Amino acid sequence: MQFKTTPNPQFENLPGYPFTPNYVEVGDGLKMHYVDEGKPEGEVVLLLHGEPSWSYLYRKMIPIFAEAGYRVIAPDLIGFGKSDKPLEFSDYSYAKHLEWTNSLIEQLDLQGINLFCQDWGGLIGLRLAADYSERFARIVASNTFLATGDATPNEAFLKWQKYSQEVENFEIGKVIQRATTTDLSPEIVAAYDAPFPDDSYKAGARIFPSLVPISSDHPQTEANRAAWAKLGQWKKPFLTLFGDADPITKGLEKIFQNIIPGAKGQAHEIIKSGGHFIQEDKGEELATKMIAFMQKNS
Repeated sequence: MQFKTTPNPQFENLPGYPFTPNYVEVGDGLKMHYVDEGKPEGEVVLLLHGEPSWSYLYRKMIPIFAEAGYRVIAPDLIGFGKSDKPLEFSDYSYAKHLEWTNSLIEQLDLQGINLFCQDWGGLIGLRLAADYSERFARIVASNTFLATGDATPNEAFLKWQKYSQEVENFEIGKVIQRATTTDLSPEIVAAYDAPFPDDSYKAGARIFPSLVPISSDHPQTEANRAAWAKLGQWKKPFLTLFGDADPITKGLEKIFQNIIPGAKGQAHEIIKSGGHFIQEDKGEELATKMIAFMQKNS
């Protein structure tokens, strides 16, 4: 497998992102980057990003968790951020992302995980929580879903999938801006672009939307159905914090609330002025609400 590593100068002086880089090798010769902040012996908060962002999306939330005494782990998925980037579309699959992310969790031996997952962070994180439930203590799902291909995706997702495959110049920072309610400064837009100096670094970002199971013959359909069956028995605390301005996942929070036993009686909320990349719009609010959820369910 051929891959590229984004040159370090790309990440110099990014606004609001002073975190020391950490790396593990997760197979196929690939290094996965992760932020590791806060109290080393504290409860683990695992922050999983989606497409086409990276751990920069969590820069507002990481210090709040760290200051509250938690150990905060925020990886960059393979193909994103400071992690290595395979060059071919065929190098990426849903199964590979599960394998790579689980490798990081196992190598760091993360236990008692408090998971926050958004977008593909949920497709990956919810699968891993269902399959390795002994490692997970609580879950907060935000603007995400665990697709099985048994239902037709909404028009907003299908348009996004088509765009990602066909647009000539896939501008990551502008994608983030269009899916937030906040006006981002040029410096912040540039920070989202930083991992991708040119198009050769973007194979993972481009292919990710096409890896979502939207048909019943997807290779991960049966495994995701099995994961839903396990989540249907999940009695550990489960909270939904969805944004009111995300057309892609609007209404999906109700499925979690209705199916997952651990979601009963929790303080679910629709966050006002929260776009798809809700961490950018309402990061501080999300972190504060998640801490209250963890403390209430300790």
